[in-house]
Amino acid sequence: MPNKADSRSRIYNAPEEVNPVVTRYKDIHETELEDRQDNYKILVNDYYDLVTDFFEWGWGQSFHFAPRRRGESFKESLLRHQRFLASQLSLKPGMQVLDAGCGVGGPMGNFARWFGASFVGVNINQYQIERAKKHTRDVRELCRFLHTSYMQIPEENDQYDAAFAIESMPHAPDKTGAFQEIFRVLRPGACFAGYEWCLTDDFDPGNGEHLHIKQDIMVGNGLPDIASTHEICNALRDAGFEILEARDMAADSDPETPWYRALQGRDFTLSSIPRTPIGRFLTNLTLRVGEWLRLVPKGSRAVSTFLNTGADALVKGGESGVFTPMLFFLARKPEQK
Repeated sequence: MPNKADSRSRIYNAPEEVNPVVTRYKDIHETELEDRQDNYKILVNDYYDLVTDFFEWGWGQSFHFAPRRRGESFKESLLRHQRFLASQLSLKPGMQVLDAGCGVGGPMGNFARWFGASFVGVNINQYQIERAKKHTRDVRELCRFLHTSYMQIPEENDQYDAAFAIESMPHAPDKTGAFQEIFRVLRPGACFAGYEWCLTDDFDPGNGEHLHIKQDIMVGNGLPDIASTHEICNALRDAGFEILEARDMAADSDPETPWYRALQGRDFTLSSIPRTPIGRFLTNLTLRVGEWLRLVPKGSRAVSTFLNTGADALVKGGESGVFTPMLFFLARKPEQK
């Protein structure tokens, strides 16, 4: 549930702001693509002010999906997915690594503990940085944070030995521009790896159901748009990267445990309840009553509602095969000639 006692986002500390922020968020999503891209900072920042507490309650400290093996728990799949990404970058002590869109610091903290490298997390949302500092306090000497957009990183050229982005680049209003900025701060020969949300080749822009799925995913997840797998690869090349590997890892899931299983309600444990349809319904109902009793800010239920709509759309996108949250890419900045 939102409104944790120890730390709350800016708007939940000012209850009167919640409903106006929800309204502004929805209004931006009703504008044209160019307007959403122009207002991406407001869109993304408002989104994470509204939803971070919900995510931590239902998802933990790592806000991403993973391909699951049979018999593997949801948490185990997340950690394995993180280890795979880190292995592609050959992380080790002494390296300076950029986390482009670090969320609340879950993967970064794990990487620091596992490999001893030094990390800089970039995040547009101040509240998430505060949460990330708390979650990484045991490795604080290896983790620092920049409150900024990864579209404009306040660092000199050729500073980092590696960079990664775990499901954070879908918020970028201009994929090539975002990748160019990461290219700029990487040292020649350094690699950039990530997982990207994409429309697959099965997506048909002339199919109304496919468009409805895309729209609900965007609204439920703070996205100005969703790129195709080909657009991501082209943007990496246009930014100057050499693509070493790019593939959709959704197919690596066991058929019985697809990446969206956590949202279907098929895993039923005490810790998984908030992610399930029944858990999301109960949260929504509780917030509805809470608003009526004035125990939670007006607008809280609306946040829960668009998150639920987005979760249902993610399941439909996965079941239909038109969407993936895990296009894996490994790209390298060429050595200087």
